[in-house]
Amino acid sequence: MRILFLLGLFLTFSFSVTGRQKVYDFNPRCQQAYAAIMQLRIAAGTALLDQEKKEHPDNLIPYFLDNYADFFTLFFNEDPSLYAQRKDQRAQRLAMMEEGPTNSPYYLYTQAAIRFQWGMVRVKFSEKWDAVWEVRKAYIMLKDNQKRFPQFMPNNMLAGAMQTVFGTIPEGYRWISNILGLKGSIRQGMQQVQQAIESNSDVAVLFKPEAYYYYCYLKLYIENKPEDVWGFVQQHQLDTKNNYLFALMIANISMNNQKAAIGIKILTERNDSVQYTDIPYCNYLMGELKLSRQDEDANIYLQKFLDKFKGRFFVKECLQRLSWYYFLHGNMDAANKYRNMILTRGNTETDADKQALKDAKSGKWPNPLLLKARLLSDGGFFTEALRLLQAKKAADFDRMEEKLEYAYRLGRIYDETGLDDNAIIMYQVTVRTGASRPEYFAARASLQMGYIYEKRKEKAKAIECYQACLDMKEHDYKNSLDQRAKAGIQRVNGS
Repeated sequence: MRILFLLGLFLTFSFSVTGRQKVYDFNPRCQQAYAAIMQLRIAAGTALLDQEKKEHPDNLIPYFLDNYADFFTLFFNEDPSLYAQRKDQRAQRLAMMEEGPTNSPYYLYTQAAIRFQWGMVRVKFSEKWDAVWEVRKAYIMLKDNQKRFPQFMPNNMLAGAMQTVFGTIPEGYRWISNILGLKGSIRQGMQQVQQAIESNSDVAVLFKPEAYYYYCYLKLYIENKPEDVWGFVQQHQLDTKNNYLFALMIANISMNNQKAAIGIKILTERNDSVQYTDIPYCNYLMGELKLSRQDEDANIYLQKFLDKFKGRFFVKECLQRLSWYYFLHGNMDAANKYRNMILTRGNTETDADKQALKDAKSGKWPNPLLLKARLLSDGGFFTEALRLLQAKKAADFDRMEEKLEYAYRLGRIYDETGLDDNAIIMYQVTVRTGASRPEYFAARASLQMGYIYEKRKEKAKAIECYQACLDMKEHDYKNSLDQRAKAGIQRVNGS
């Protein structure tokens, strides 16, 4: 016993001399590295982290920020070989974060953020169940950390973003949220993100670029307040020239908010120095934006994406856009070539990719006039789109789906140009004609009417329209439209 006791004393003394306490030190060098990575200057950021590791080997923050570098690279580029190389880093980093002091707010936060980021990455590599468990564990850790450190604003930033999205999970994925106990609230979630943005604490200021990123997407896609997003971008003067992540974000928002000209301008004027990580998705964005404006060189950017991208998301949609480009240019050999490629390339994880495959299998080509009107309208070129449509009437189209689309497209143009009463008339025609059809036009028309009535504070009518959208079965874009309709009901009900 005496020998064991002495041995224990020796080991304790030895550890106290040689073992050093790990720390979470977000020092100026780590702050510079974080800022560089958040601008997608990933090589510059990791170089700073390497210096920090050498000079302060007990600092855990560089290893935490390494995860950001991997996250952006894997999430945007989806390179399966790189994923295979780096996926073991997840467990190693989590183990390292557990070595830090438990009385630090970074103890649980770093672990939660790493899990959340890997959850998002795992979605891209079809590991859905593992991704959901990662997100659930991250959320539980964040809620625990909020109780322990209520003034630590990064908790609010990340937990609030997650809570907002949980509140809009579509019925197609509801079983997952029920099993895992993931319940959300748009109002409470957005309040938390807002608190993180408005706080002037040192740590809140440090994480603001990340908070801005979550806020803009949630404000547009969940709260459906595009005007607020553009006002926020201008108010905070987000640097789209030297921050590649902001440039991609606002160009993507432009693409989905009928502002193609703005998106093209941002991507054209951004700093394209080699110091920024190569993101093939940028070419996809530019190609989409240019196609909506009917630019002659749209195909060049779409092709660049296909040539350089190693992932599977957006591939079918990109091929569809290329087939449309050549179809509208009368080159049916090329149009059919790219349409046939849709059958074998990419995946159908997104509604848009799923729709591209369905269209390719149908063997039908869209009406060229309606296709041009769609692309122009999607890009925000409403005058040109309306000119095309007003030269026709519904009776000029042979197929029922074309008559339906004609009414819907007119409704969307009236909607986007502030002619709400005219928009409602055309949306109602679309719903009456297409509620039981497989095309998405009637469901989207109901959703858009809900937006109009919500804007007018006519809550009962808004909920009725959102519910009508949810009640329509087996139509295109079902999950994404249901998510938006559900978010609308929650907003109107104040939940």
